[in-house]
Amino acid sequence: MPTPLEPVPGRTTVITIRRAAPDDAATVHALIHGLAGHQDQAWAVTVSVDDLRRLLAHPEVGYLIAERNGQAVGYVSWLQRVSFWSGQDYLHLDDLYVTGAERGNGVGEQLMRAIAEAADGKVIRWEVAEANVHAHRFYTRIGATLVPKKIGRWQPK
Repeated sequence: MPTPLEPVPGRTTVITIRRAAPDDAATVHALIHGLAGHQDQAWAVTVSVDDLRRLLAHPEVGYLIAERNGQAVGYVSWLQRVSFWSGQDYLHLDDLYVTGAERGNGVGEQLMRAIAEAADGKVIRWEVAEANVHAHRFYTRIGATLVPKKIGRWQPK
């Protein structure tokens, strides 16, 4: 179900947001590479289009694509999780990305509203790099609370 975004002054088209399906794997792959390149982490993306096709079929995976004129301009992805502390389900926001040309046009906020609708009252949690001050400002502006926390990574051999 597409969600219209109010037109930006000077733009004649609206943004629509829709749920990604396995057939969107190539588009999803390109968007993930766009985010990784923006963060100078293209080297870290190892997922294939076939992997994404499989992942997008999982019911606990959520992925929304923002489009203008049929062209993908952003996305938000999440996983459904459960908290052992509260015993409640929550959504773990994996990524939020808007292409450079669309940043500042309200697309990110519309994607966050769309994930809020998908959350249906559940808490949404995510991590954001300390150095990503633009993201901090964005999340604070939409009313999110940012809690300092270190994220551990361990890949045993």
